[in-house]
Amino acid sequence: MKAANGRSMAEEAHEIERRAPVRLLPASAARGRVRLRTLCNLRWLAIGGQSAALFIVYFAFGYRLPIVACGVAIGISAGLNVVLALRYPPSHRLTNREATVYLAFDVLQLAALLYLTGGIANPFALMFLAPVVIAAATLDLGNTLILGGLALGSVSLISIVHKPLPWAAGEVLDLPQLYQAGIWASLVIGIGFTSIYAWRIASEGARMSAGLAATQLALARQHRLAALGALATAAAHELGTPLGTIAVVARELERALPENSPEAEDVRLLRAQAERCRAILARLANPEEAMLGATARLPLGALLDDIAGPYRGEDVEISIEIDPQSGPQPQVWRAPELLHGLGNIIENAADFARSRVRIQAGFDTQALRISVEDDGPGFAPEIFERIGEPYITSRPGHHALGESELGPSETLGQHEGMGLGFFIAKTLLEQTGGSVNAVNLGGRGACVRVVWPRGVIDGETPPASGQED
Repeated sequence: MKAANGRSMAEEAHEIERRAPVRLLPASAARGRVRLRTLCNLRWLAIGGQSAALFIVYFAFGYRLPIVACGVAIGISAGLNVVLALRYPPSHRLTNREATVYLAFDVLQLAALLYLTGGIANPFALMFLAPVVIAAATLDLGNTLILGGLALGSVSLISIVHKPLPWAAGEVLDLPQLYQAGIWASLVIGIGFTSIYAWRIASEGARMSAGLAATQLALARQHRLAALGALATAAAHELGTPLGTIAVVARELERALPENSPEAEDVRLLRAQAERCRAILARLANPEEAMLGATARLPLGALLDDIAGPYRGEDVEISIEIDPQSGPQPQVWRAPELLHGLGNIIENAADFARSRVRIQAGFDTQALRISVEDDGPGFAPEIFERIGEPYITSRPGHHALGESELGPSETLGQHEGMGLGFFIAKTLLEQTGGSVNAVNLGGRGACVRVVWPRGVIDGETPPASGQED
């Protein structure tokens, strides 16, 4: 399956996942926040099991063991649960560090109980696996290794230093050293194998979830682009007839007016703009017939001058500055996505600049950079975070792309927008391999920066999105 830009949907999803770290958390971050209630419930379960085993062994079997010391260890664990329940709400989520600390407490509490009741000869030494496996399934690799190391250190310590295993009065259970070494080895192998297995399974699940989210985002973006394409085709068909009528009427008015009439210039402008609209709609209706133009590549400065030309007027000065330290200008492909994307940004800047738009370009061995600055009011804070989403606009009365409010006199002559301009421009420029970033200039206007890796739009071949499948 191919996306609208000629790349496979998998490639499109991978590109979105790479460029959108804010929307798609990395696998480690996605698994790095555990609910406190989950750990508390597991600890209550462990406390119940430890208490039951302690009372059965001491009262039912009559085995002598340090019941008070063991009770203190279990009581501390229960007290921790009570304190956490009082301090945090039930929905509180733990960071990696907090979860590691609480699970480390569980490892040490279990080690203390086993130290008092026979060390690794106690059959419940197997419970060392539980905290490490929980960490492997929910935390990142670093914290899992910390808990795994703590568990292995505790197992090794209590295998050497521990109280005797509780047994019947007058009898002593003395296990051979080789058998105890086997128990130690089985615990070490079990902790290592189960934790690695749990971590790998959890990592695969997290990566699958991130990939699914990226694919859904790519599908949603392609769906919006397809819907816009269908809308553009329908608009081209519906608007063709009224624009033709306007052009005919304007031509007749132009013939009827005297050559030096004050209204003649306005009529000629009206007819020229109507013809321009018809040409644009013709390209929308027949996108397969769109051509790059007579010159497929131009020097960077000439390309920017070509794009900015239609938007130069008497009220706003558009200047183009190429960093002289960068060296010879690269030859840039006149890809339709590049022309339309940069043209839309320059048009928006010209619409809302007070007197000047400055286009700056620079390049080095790593990247090619273009920035478009205006001296307008800047982007409005209330929708600044949503710049680049479709249907985000405040025309008339705001800076283009959803920006600061202007008075009625300042918006006179500006067109109302649908909030699609920057969304389309950003999408098209990203399809050429660039990254787009919009910022305010501290009360001195707004700036849109576009950065491409070298060779993407100035290489030997056109940008990938501009080629056929």
